[in-house]
Amino acid sequence: MQLRIEKWRISLMKKNVIVGQSGGPTAVINASLYGVVYEALNREDTLGTVYGMINGIEGFLCDQVMDMKPLELSGELELIKTTPGSYLGSCRYKLPEDLEDEVYPRLFEKFAAYNIGYFFYIGGNDSMDTVSKLSRYANQIESDIRFIGIPKTIDNDLVLTDHTPGFGSAAKYVASTVREIAVDASVYDNKKSVTIVEIMGRHAGWLAASSVLARKFEGDNPVLIYLPEVAFDQETFIEKVKTALETTPNLVVCISEGINDGNGTFVCELASDVGVDTFGHKMLTGSGKYLENLVKERLGVKVRSIELNVCQRCSSSMLSKTDQKEAIASGAYGVTCALKGETSKMIAFNRTEDYRIDYVTEDVNLICNQEKTVPLEWITNDGSDIGEEFIRYATPLIQGDVSVPSENGLPKFAFRK
Repeated sequence: MQLRIEKWRISLMKKNVIVGQSGGPTAVINASLYGVVYEALNREDTLGTVYGMINGIEGFLCDQVMDMKPLELSGELELIKTTPGSYLGSCRYKLPEDLEDEVYPRLFEKFAAYNIGYFFYIGGNDSMDTVSKLSRYANQIESDIRFIGIPKTIDNDLVLTDHTPGFGSAAKYVASTVREIAVDASVYDNKKSVTIVEIMGRHAGWLAASSVLARKFEGDNPVLIYLPEVAFDQETFIEKVKTALETTPNLVVCISEGINDGNGTFVCELASDVGVDTFGHKMLTGSGKYLENLVKERLGVKVRSIELNVCQRCSSSMLSKTDQKEAIASGAYGVTCALKGETSKMIAFNRTEDYRIDYVTEDVNLICNQEKTVPLEWITNDGSDIGEEFIRYATPLIQGDVSVPSENGLPKFAFRK
């Protein structure tokens, strides 16, 4: 009887965990979720219930939460590791800049109602902004809740970390797909043609740069690669394409969606009206189509544009084993750090010379609303190609394959009932 009373008393002292996902999905954002949940569930002596936020902080405001323990008991948690997308659902909800806004006491009242002591948010730049604001408000009201950001973005644009989970798998998909496109284009090598592949990347060209990994030999396709880090000039582009066609009749060109003239005008804006999302970011699409029409008009050759679109960000078919392993480890390490008392931090990666990753924490307030771009010294002087430095950087990130469970010949994914 006394033992039961003691266990009950200890359970009342335990704080609960809540984890959410935010922003665009990736191939390994669920692997990070697995890392957080698995580690937290295995700390039963210290932690209470592990909750998942349905549709991020926006869903939490509406009390949309789920207990994650049944997933472990059913075996669904293991399946989450190889499931792309965001298992818990996502949101693009921007917390107010003013910490006096009424949403903050509302959120902390809910944290108290769920007895939350540890908050984990898996996402990119805007998600780290959420972690920053919540941790600053917590400090303001002297709350002891620990707030930890778990990095995620295919854009690879978070600062103070060598790279970001999600990028490796997306880079592997881009390089593999561009290689297949190049092989397809080479079939009719007796007629000149241009294939323009548009790849995600608003201000940072990491993903488009990864298309260089598709080359099988020097001079192979894609011959030309353009990133938003360097001002794009249409006339120079046309001349480059014209020259390249003399030696590569089936030319493949890769571009970031965010290529621009260096003065704030995106190439896609030359073709159509562009809307903005809830964070004020321009929703870019159409740069490839614009250049397709430009090449067709100016050079008169067969030309097509291909937009990889959402396929590149969370395909399970090209999961990088390295990426998945690091995503799981970053989630688990976040729990460890929170239990040690850390807060207002993001998990970051430090790389060693022989490619080993040391997991560390960095101040999330120094990360949110910043953007890491491809170093200019990794881009050729004329802005139309990628150097060896990037190849050495990116190659380790795409290594290893992951066996995805299948059912009736198709991948088997976890999903919320």
